[in-house]
Amino acid sequence: MTKKELLRKIPSVDQLLDSASLKELLVDNPHELVVGVIREILDELRNGILVGDKAFLDMGCDDITERIVEKTIRKTQSNLRYIINCTGVVLHTNLGRALLSESAVNAVRKASSRYTNLEFNLDTGKRGSRYSPVEGLITELTGAEAALVVNNNASAVLLSLSTLARGKEVLVSRGQLVEIGGSFRIPEVMKQSGCKLVEVGSTNKTHPGDYRRAITGETSLLLHVHTSNYRIVGFVRETTVAEMVKIGREHGMPVMCDLGSGVLVDLSAYGLDDEPTVQTVVKQGPDVVTFSGDKLLGGPQAGIIIGKQKFIDMMRKNPLNRAIRIDKMTVAALEATLREYLSGGNPLKNIPTLRMLTFSSDELQNKAEQLCRLINEGNQGTFTATVKSDNSAVGGGAMPLAELKTHVVSVRPLKITVNKLVEELRKSEPAVVGRVQDDHLLLDVRTVSTDEFNDLSIVLKKASEVVV
Repeated sequence: MTKKELLRKIPSVDQLLDSASLKELLVDNPHELVVGVIREILDELRNGILVGDKAFLDMGCDDITERIVEKTIRKTQSNLRYIINCTGVVLHTNLGRALLSESAVNAVRKASSRYTNLEFNLDTGKRGSRYSPVEGLITELTGAEAALVVNNNASAVLLSLSTLARGKEVLVSRGQLVEIGGSFRIPEVMKQSGCKLVEVGSTNKTHPGDYRRAITGETSLLLHVHTSNYRIVGFVRETTVAEMVKIGREHGMPVMCDLGSGVLVDLSAYGLDDEPTVQTVVKQGPDVVTFSGDKLLGGPQAGIIIGKQKFIDMMRKNPLNRAIRIDKMTVAALEATLREYLSGGNPLKNIPTLRMLTFSSDELQNKAEQLCRLINEGNQGTFTATVKSDNSAVGGGAMPLAELKTHVVSVRPLKITVNKLVEELRKSEPAVVGRVQDDHLLLDVRTVSTDEFNDLSIVLKKASEVVV
């Protein structure tokens, strides 16, 4: 059949609208939306025929309407979609990092649907501070004099440097010039803040004397960057925060520590012992400490700044603080999260991040076996599923050396390739993301809630049965 003949066979908009499947589609979708999608699909069809694309040459009316239905549904779906995380990466940056606790979710719901005293002092009837709901909780938990919260830890570092060392020199160990994600690096953040980076020591060894020799009349700050997203091992020597504080006191200049991931509970009993708690660092005496709210703390995205009152007060007055301040939903979620750590709370149980990091081997094996049984029920020979041991990851640039033993459900598709299965799962509702290993899809139950098992089973079976 010639291209002209194929073009003549293309149905009209009215013909397609009269089909049963599109009539059904119009019940729940605006007429204008459906017509717009029809025209887009017909344009694709015409262009495909003209260039000789085989995918369009044999397309019938049913194929066209199916494409229209699929595209309409995609257009009406939220762009920010729910995903079942089967990767085993607890703080998966691409999937939104920390999950909020139930109390934090409820707090956000209330704060976003009702008026609040965000900047209103109920005792005096005058303007209040948006930081007051969380500042006292942070200082109580960390032992710091004062606290300030901004929208993420990069902002916290930027605000601190801009306030304490703009136009002046800041000393940093060469081995601590980390990339903090998204190709942003500590030297670039320092440049943006207006301070001057002075590297001291070497990549693997920096001694206290290196800092002392580098101090000049232009030096304004000593900066310690905790390498939370990588480790240098072997022939190494890093100057401690306590040693830097001693040097700072000798020369009358402040010391700042960027922790990156801020953990408030000791996780060493669970084999996670390479991350210092915020409280431990504060006791070493730095003037300013910065860390994230949405990593090991387990709360919303936020940058938390703690330290000496005079330095925090200076940051409050910096005009940059206005541009990077937190909104009411972050305040609500962070307050609820912090309260989980107070006396009588149970953060290891109630905060999803900590709960997932501290699962026992037996708990994970039981979850994996439960999921495996469920997805094997009614399996029509489209895949095999077995339980095996594997490793999870903390993620979020935290605890890079941590080995989290886990149990996974290993799925081997029999009628389609594993790459095709992965693609279909990404397009499902809800979407599912796992990891591929040796032609198997691994579903790590560490990051899957048991109330997601049924949905996961349904979409896996549907995806496995797709006709290629």
